Amino acid sequence: MEAQIGEAIETLKEGGIVAFPTDTVYGLGASSLDDAAVIKVYQAKGRPRHLALPLLLGSVLQIAGVAIDVPETAWVLARQFLPGGLTLILHKSASVSSLVSGGGDKIAVRVPNHPVPIALVEGLGAPITGTSANRSGRPSPMTAGEVRRQLGRRVDLVLDGGRCPGGSESTVIDLTEDPPRMLRQGVISREEIERVCGEEIR
Repeated sequence: MEAQIGEAIETLKEGGIVAFPTDTVYGLGASSLDDAAVIKVYQAKGRPRHLALPLLLGSVLQIAGVAIDVPETAWVLARQFLPGGLTLILHKSASVSSLVSGGGDKIAVRVPNHPVPIALVEGLGAPITGTSANRSGRPSPMTAGEVRRQLGRRVDLVLDGGRCPGGSESTVIDLTEDPPRMLRQGVISREEIERVCGEEIR
């Protein structure tokens, strides 16, 4: 796997797109700093450009590089639940391309609890897109074989990390609103979020 990861990092640096295992399903990654690579992700999935792509980070500290006006509640939640099944919606910084955010001013970020995407982010030195490695409207892939069947040559490299655990999706919290709004309850419950926040969320 180490050799595969090295090849994947070089592919990302050269503007390619890579499918990789995560703690939920296989993801489709491109450098968030490379607009042409980000466009390839949209094209490979057949995904409308107005739908933002989530970003995967290598650590909680990297939130400060992609978001602005980050409320204290976001940091509290991040320290408690990341790496893991929590996605935070924040105001994006100017460093994040509008292609990634679907033309909007918000960005979704997560630190996955899986060594492969962390290694890719660290090796690239930039966040990567973290959308599922499937054609839009098709099932999210749990294996490298499923990725290849759906995306074929649309993806430059598929890292085979075995079967992903699947199961619950990440919980999504929009922290650009006050009080925060839960957009999707996933592996982390509303009760857990509210206990850590010390406040009710919508």
